[in-house]
Amino acid sequence: MTGIILAAGVGSRLRPLTETCPKCLLPVGSEGLLPRTLRALQAAGIAECVLVTGHLRAMVEDAVHGMRLSMPVRFVHNHDFETTNNNASLWLAGTVTGRSDILVLDSDILFDHRLLPLLLSSTAPNALLMREDCNLGREEIKVIVENGRVLQIGKEVEESRAVGESIGIEKFSADTARTLFSTLERRRTINEFYEASFQEIIDGGANIAAVPTQGLPCMEIDTSDDLAAATKMAAALGI
Repeated sequence: MTGIILAAGVGSRLRPLTETCPKCLLPVGSEGLLPRTLRALQAAGIAECVLVTGHLRAMVEDAVHGMRLSMPVRFVHNHDFETTNNNASLWLAGTVTGRSDILVLDSDILFDHRLLPLLLSSTAPNALLMREDCNLGREEIKVIVENGRVLQIGKEVEESRAVGESIGIEKFSADTARTLFSTLERRRTINEFYEASFQEIIDGGANIAAVPTQGLPCMEIDTSDDLAAATKMAAALGI
């Protein structure tokens, strides 16, 4: 299985902090999010990782090289990171992943390391981690689920019908990944989140299971308030 980490964004809502440091390397507790995520992938037995860079790419690459991981990490640069969304970054990753199962992660998530084994142990070949114990609003990537299967996903999903939030960690079989990357290629010039392509393949018959996080801590970091909350979460986890 190939891990894909998307780390191209400028982190505009965390300026001025992100003017000199990419969001994925901002200190959260004892270290940044990206080193935590890479170690979690390695511990979960992921064979290799593709890391999509953009903003302050040299800092990201230097940080990864300094970790001396046993898991190979390949870099793909999104030259248009300032004008594209994460759908373009995920499509770029697909140009180098080959024909393997994939595990997709956003780089701005603080999560309990037990969540990756929870997702990977699911018998569903395609699945995403869903947080149920959260307040759903306009900003969350919301999901509607029926019999364990995701029917709708996106920020625009009606809050009253959603049962949880997709936290930004998904796995796909090689076959489904090929369909997904083909969809992303066609839509990559549209400024949209990659969940729009998820929705298209769901509408086309793809079965994506929702795996509840079972109360294990996780959160996305977009704002200074998020960063403060994540720092408290890291302290509570002792990490």
